[in-house]
Amino acid sequence: MESDRVWARAAVMREACNREDAPSAERGWLDWLADCGVQAISGVDTRALVRHIRDAGAMRGGVFGSEIPPKEALAMIYAVPPMTGQDLASLVTPRETTRHGDATGDGPLISVLDTGIKASMVRELLVRGTRVALHPCTSSAEDLLAEDPDAIFLSNGPGDPAALPHVVETVRALVGRKPVWGICLGHQLLCRAVGLETFKLPFGHRGANHPVRDTRSGRVLVTVQNHGFAVQADDYVSHVSLNDGTVEGLAGEDFASVQFHPEAAPGPLDALPFFDQVAAACRGARIFARS
Repeated sequence: MESDRVWARAAVMREACNREDAPSAERGWLDWLADCGVQAISGVDTRALVRHIRDAGAMRGGVFGSEIPPKEALAMIYAVPPMTGQDLASLVTPRETTRHGDATGDGPLISVLDTGIKASMVRELLVRGTRVALHPCTSSAEDLLAEDPDAIFLSNGPGDPAALPHVVETVRALVGRKPVWGICLGHQLLCRAVGLETFKLPFGHRGANHPVRDTRSGRVLVTVQNHGFAVQADDYVSHVSLNDGTVEGLAGEDFASVQFHPEAAPGPLDALPFFDQVAAACRGARIFARS
């Protein structure tokens, strides 16, 4: 519901209610995914699967019909490239710029480099009185600056940030010219633009209830997360994961970003004020002093 289609290639679940007599709105996950053209399987001990991934690390997998022999299925899985090095943002980015909000209003304008933005992020920006322009991730710095926006926003999205050097160069050309904000993949791209490195986690941070400490206030936020890569940093660090100590946020004089998802949707709303800070910066407020 956060995009115009389902992007996952398959879904694995323990149970799926698919009563034949249920109304269409209650048919269950398997029917809905089938309508969307997504492979799905139920009846799986998902807890055992999660425990295995936590020990062995993230890995490639597949969902096949019973007519596919196991050896053939395994060969098909190994033929799929690993996540490291994959540019998936180019698959999900819009093909043209779209504008949202009151076109006749005078609210601040935010130019978004859209690498797969969630609809909830756009909504959170709009309810704070801003106008939003979503640009393809192939856009240049000058494309994003053409309408003299009040801020630049780097969205979430899939894939390896190291596979997007062209986007990193665009972000590098934007830092210092306008306030720059980022979430998730946008956070990672911003970090690479200011000279930091990213790396693949053994297994990603997924789902709700991840505790994150704000290094400036000491406050602990309960957050929603969905990423498989993280940032190596000593400077600018504004947030840290209390689960594994990885960097969860960056803050400088004219930029700030977070690895987690402040918009949640669904999930805890502890970090929702992040969007208040974005809107305030668009109206001339200072972002943060260097940490």
